Amino acid sequence: GVESKCRDRSVDENIALWHEMLNGTEVGQKCVVRAKISMTHKNRCMRDPSFYRVITDVPHHKWGFQYKAYPTYDFCCPIIDSIEGVTHALRTIEYADRNEQYHWVIDTLGLRDVTIYEFSRSNFVHTVLSKRKLTWFVDHGYVSGWDDPRFPTVRGVLRHGMTVDALRDFVLTQGASKAGNLM
Repeated sequence: GVESKCRDRSVDENIALWHEMLNGTEVGQKCVVRAKISMTHKNRCMRDPSFYRVITDVPHHKWGFQYKAYPTYDFCCPIIDSIEGVTHALRTIEYADRNEQYHWVIDTLGLRDVTIYEFSRSNFVHTVLSKRKLTWFVDHGYVSGWDDPRFPTVRGVLRHGMTVDALRDFVLTQGASKAGNLM
């Protein structure tokens, strides 16, 4: 990989830029915080990954515009999983290349290890499964909520009339697999 021109900045320069990020300034919005690992690592996800970025155009659902710098999913998940006592992180196989990074964060911060269990994602034909897309329907009032019987959520299918036992049996018959499932 190609090293960023910012990779060898001094600690003082980085702290000054961090404060720009925290304030959401024009300069801060052009910055990210990266873990300085290795730009020659065989796993591209380990090549100085971004761990913080600035978001100023969309309000946080709880804090509004109070905060500007936010951790990335790749940085916060291993920390939260470890601190909150998660023993097994269930992740779909699209994150497999990030497992090494997940463990690097835990090891580097001296946190309790978490076992990652990978499985393939089940895809349903003609069914929207994206949380972001389903949220749109909830936010715009097209459905009554996450338990709307038309939704492919656990709460939705239970409200539609499926029993917990039937849902459990369905999931178990699919089996845990790393091969793709199209239903």
